Amino acid sequence: MRAQIVLFDGFDPLDVIAPYEVLYAGGTSSGGLVSVELVSAEGPREVVSGTGALALRATAALDPAGADLILVPGASGRVGVPGEVPDHDAGAGEWEQDAFIPVLLGRTLTTELPALLKAAMDDPRVVVGAVCGGSLVLAMAGLLEGRHATTHHMGLDMLDATGVHAVRARVVDDGDVVTGAGVTSGLDLGLYLLEREVGPRIAHAVEELFAHERRGTVWRNEGPIPTGL
Repeated sequence: MRAQIVLFDGFDPLDVIAPYEVLYAGGTSSGGLVSVELVSAEGPREVVSGTGALALRATAALDPAGADLILVPGASGRVGVPGEVPDHDAGAGEWEQDAFIPVLLGRTLTTELPALLKAAMDDPRVVVGAVCGGSLVLAMAGLLEGRHATTHHMGLDMLDATGVHAVRARVVDDGDVVTGAGVTSGLDLGLYLLEREVGPRIAHAVEELFAHERRGTVWRNEGPIPTGL
């Protein structure tokens, strides 16, 4: 399984690093059945996160035709609804520190990322995952309408507003779209994807290595509908 994790300006580092380490460890423990790389819509470049001046390097371009799994992180920045937002055209040194998270997520729509993600979602062979605000990137691009997904609890209303069936769960499996809630759910999402795509023994080995036990039930649109709760 070739996994690509997307970097964009203002990304949240934990949304990236948690699933990256899980998937990388899955590749190591499975004898190379999983490979993972950091990519961007623009190709190889240094990408500055929304957390201080921390930067990671995308080593390749996002490749919907060549990837089996594409994972989209959220953004890190000021929490709230933009109203007093700094100039959107401000230099990188300004907005990386001061922009609201919705603004950072919205800026991805001005790049090639939405078109590349649409190509991935049009291919039933490719699984598209998202952590935290990454679900909102997909939703704002019009790619999750009518689907089930989760995101950080502060963004669930925004998912609903874009025509998504927002689910308050840590991980939501909607077939070829698998999403995680708040930032630490990237660990659970990565482990679940390992279990689903590679096998439970590999996922269990990585879970033990990281001394991390997954929380909650992975939500799927299956079974009887709960009543009276």
